[in-house]
Amino acid sequence: MKQWYETLFENYADKYEKEPYTKGTIGECDFIEKEIGYNKDLKILDIGCGTGRHSIELAKRGYNVFGIDLSDSMLQKAQENAKRENVHVTFKKHDARRLPFTSEFDVIIMMCEGAFPLMETDEMNYKILQSASNSLKPKNSKFIFTTLNGLFPLFHSVKDFMASQKGYDTVKCSENSFDLMTFRDHNITTFEDDDGKKTELQCNERFYVPCEITWLLKTLGFTTIDIFGAKHGAFSRTDVLTTEDFEMMVIAEK
Repeated sequence: MKQWYETLFENYADKYEKEPYTKGTIGECDFIEKEIGYNKDLKILDIGCGTGRHSIELAKRGYNVFGIDLSDSMLQKAQENAKRENVHVTFKKHDARRLPFTSEFDVIIMMCEGAFPLMETDEMNYKILQSASNSLKPKNSKFIFTTLNGLFPLFHSVKDFMASQKGYDTVKCSENSFDLMTFRDHNITTFEDDDGKKTELQCNERFYVPCEITWLLKTLGFTTIDIFGAKHGAFSRTDVLTTEDFEMMVIAEK
């Protein structure tokens, strides 16, 4: 049986590229470049690469990037985009919970909830972090990712926040219910795919508080863990995480 995130991204590549949160790629890659010291000798893995927007932009800047995703249609679009931009990026289909790499990459990026924290159990989400850790070199490597900020729904309504978002004409969330015992937001997502077919999905996503993320990453051998607010297109270490941030930026180093 397919999970909601598999169904959502099965035929959604064109619509995905029109969503507002995909428009901050340049600024986000500026931040990633700065974080990795502009070192073009580093090997980068993009988990949940989608249609390849970060992978391709980094490749255009001279970086060696490998992108993985679970969706065939998203990967096909990524390959088309790379060809159009005349850059080389290796795109492959892999499950982020079971990556076939061992100590291979210097940097891993996982932007805009490309995989974590969409999984249906905490154990599955942890497997993504574990698999990423195993794929990184054991020393002098860096893991940069964004995830949902568990501090936000303690002070705000996720339902009201989602309803206030503009520009999402083909996907709508309703009946949001945040569970304080599991820190999961349950909702009904109605979306229109690239062929105009409308589908209703029962979805749930896990919100994490900073101390949880810190503990999980420490169990995986990361020695330095910094957490900030995450504003699309404007990632910055000066953006102190607050209860107003819907997402957080995590930078973990070995």
